[in-house]
Amino acid sequence: MNKELLLHAGTATVSDALDMLNINNGLGSIIKPLKFGMRCVGPAFTLQVEPVQPGESGKAGDYIDEVQAGEVIVVANRGETECTVWGDILSRLAVRKGIAGTVVDGSCRDADSIVESGYPVFSRSAYMKSGKGRTTLKAINVPVKIGETMVVPGDIICADSSGVVVIPKDKLSQVESIVSEIIDMEQKVEALVEQGVPLKEARERLNYNYYGRKAN
Repeated sequence: MNKELLLHAGTATVSDALDMLNINNGLGSIIKPLKFGMRCVGPAFTLQVEPVQPGESGKAGDYIDEVQAGEVIVVANRGETECTVWGDILSRLAVRKGIAGTVVDGSCRDADSIVESGYPVFSRSAYMKSGKGRTTLKAINVPVKIGETMVVPGDIICADSSGVVVIPKDKLSQVESIVSEIIDMEQKVEALVEQGVPLKEARERLNYNYYGRKAN
């Protein structure tokens, strides 16, 4: 994985590259960074969270010891926003372990402390109510579904202020190649415009629209 390339490109360019491969892997516009400017890239470490059932304890998950540096934690909590599955203690531990970031299909809490820590968290919302006694960790590193997108452990998560997108791990090299082409093309378009070439003409010369279409 070329982390520097993907961070530099951003989710918009990665999304364009996925479009070229007929892959629609955005996690939905409702999942946002806690603070504008947060971003991360890394392999997915997935968690499936479910509501507590009668007879279950609903204890907090202690999975973070298993997460490797550079990974992005993806918490599938069914879009539940009335109780949380991520907070400041986990964020501080994640910073110390070198974890790249966390994406929550649901809510986090301790938002001010998380922002102060600088740790990248992307979620549907922030809410104070604990998940303890309300949610339980059902599975670690299994395929999880967020919106219409399946996230498989090891898929590459790219997240920034424009949202979160997932690169299937078996498509990574293709996506990185297309991303490099898009960056090069856009730089050439801008160079022509700076020379006084009309934008429409510059785009036509460099086949700009090719990189905005889906493959047949």
